[in-house]
Amino acid sequence: MWEPSERYPDPNVEVLDPRFAPYKLALASVEKLASGCRWSEGPVWFGDGRYLLWSDIPNNRILKWEEETGVVSVFRKPSGNANGNTRDRQGRLVTCEHDNRRVTRTEHDGTITVLADNFGGKPLNSPNDVVVKSDGTVWFTDPVFGILGYYEGHRAESEVTPAVYCFDPATGKLACVADDIPGPNGLAFSPDEKILYVVASRDEPARTIRAFDVRAGNKLAKGRVLIDAKGGTPDGFRVDVDGNLWCGWGMGTAELDGVRVFTPKGEPIGHIRLPERCANLCFGGRHRNRLFMAASHGLYALYVNTQGVAGG
Repeated sequence: MWEPSERYPDPNVEVLDPRFAPYKLALASVEKLASGCRWSEGPVWFGDGRYLLWSDIPNNRILKWEEETGVVSVFRKPSGNANGNTRDRQGRLVTCEHDNRRVTRTEHDGTITVLADNFGGKPLNSPNDVVVKSDGTVWFTDPVFGILGYYEGHRAESEVTPAVYCFDPATGKLACVADDIPGPNGLAFSPDEKILYVVASRDEPARTIRAFDVRAGNKLAKGRVLIDAKGGTPDGFRVDVDGNLWCGWGMGTAELDGVRVFTPKGEPIGHIRLPERCANLCFGGRHRNRLFMAASHGLYALYVNTQGVAGG
């Protein structure tokens, strides 16, 4: 049974392999920052304002947590059943909207620009998660999860194959970079952006995280399985400066709920236990060394002894 620890070191931060030990801070513990959500997703840090945004998909809202005061408020409602969020290299919010079946950018003046809502003239399915590369291109996954019913979007027919896309704001062109990943979900780049990782959430017999070499800007090659979840459920994830993958994890049994940490070679080295399945996470705080975890009904945080890569 998960309980917040009042003692250091926090037993909820588990070292599965000695290589994780340097990342565990002896005087830091898992903190619960917010509750009352139906399905927390898509956390993104705004360092210039010292606040975090994250999605509460079924409640059709994006929430805001302020670091200085701990106050939680509604940032946007309706949100189009927003799911994944990130920031581009100009600091603008980029959001995947299930209900509106699109990817948007919130400009500095608050207006919303639609980046992508169709491919080849056919509507996208339900954009799920998003990351922005250092060259400004916007990469996102488009599974069917948001059009399967009326809980995280609305029921509709799929007209395009679930895929991973790359949108280039400079040209306005949308390219399909992979359409053979079952249930494409969370995605992230390695620190040098030479590898793209994508969760295959409909892989059989278990979910996997696949790795692809990135070539010639937006071309993917040598797709391979990096991590076999074996009963776990990787969802959204981010990468630290050493190339480790910090993955939202859970379902199956309570022992799996939380965050599972893997080396760049896909070896499990650490686990952060939470009382709920973690759907997504991001690094934030002044030094990008605070891990924010969106987990089912709540939002959690933990200081760690590493930093998330820039843009993550």
